Amino acid sequence: MKAKIWYLYNSGFAVQTDRHFLVFDYWRKTPKGGGLDSGVVDIKSIRDQDVIIFVSHRHGDHFNKEVLDWHKEIPKCRLILSDDIPADISTSAGACKIGPGATLTRPDFTVQTFLSTDEGLAFVLEIDDLRIYHAGDLSWWHWEGDPEADNARRAADYKTQIALLPRMPYDLAFIPLDPRLGDQYAWAFDHLMRSVDVCKAVPMHFRDNPSVVDRLLRDPVSTGYRDRVLGLLHRGASAEI
Repeated sequence: MKAKIWYLYNSGFAVQTDRHFLVFDYWRKTPKGGGLDSGVVDIKSIRDQDVIIFVSHRHGDHFNKEVLDWHKEIPKCRLILSDDIPADISTSAGACKIGPGATLTRPDFTVQTFLSTDEGLAFVLEIDDLRIYHAGDLSWWHWEGDPEADNARRAADYKTQIALLPRMPYDLAFIPLDPRLGDQYAWAFDHLMRSVDVCKAVPMHFRDNPSVVDRLLRDPVSTGYRDRVLGLLHRGASAEI
């Protein structure tokens, strides 16, 4: 095992590596959506671990302000926040804010950030011999009914950011697969899978509509990579890679 992954809800995931416990875009707690204190992963069980929390942007379905206080319960807890989040953070607790187009280097990890096509950041994290991509809300947002020029701009912006990603293999990639986009639901996912080498791709941002993952796996568009799609469909679902 190189890592164990838990699905927390929407774009929220926990990842256990050899030496760290990572949390991305934590949002909901029990009973409605789940979280680290909901029976998915007990926060008490990770108090002795090296925990790093990543928050891609301020939207309420990606950011729960309670993460700002987790360092009070977890001695080794660091927080990496998108700089669009209007919150005071304790730098003494190993927290920092970071904007797009930046590189943050620490003795045990490096993270690069990319500009979202909505709000905030996407992350490329290198840690414990793993390379992990978490898109946040960086996606190919094509909304039916919007002006053609707006959709064309979003498409160009998405392709620009994906072209900036390091062209090296990714062990794990969390990629939006949003059923609200209709026939365009898989454009972001497919473009990324055809642009970079991903070992395991995890769909996200589908909230209570996990059937969109099955749709992708049956869609001819995924023929070349569907065996690399890791579907975690309900809160608490887990997998090892």
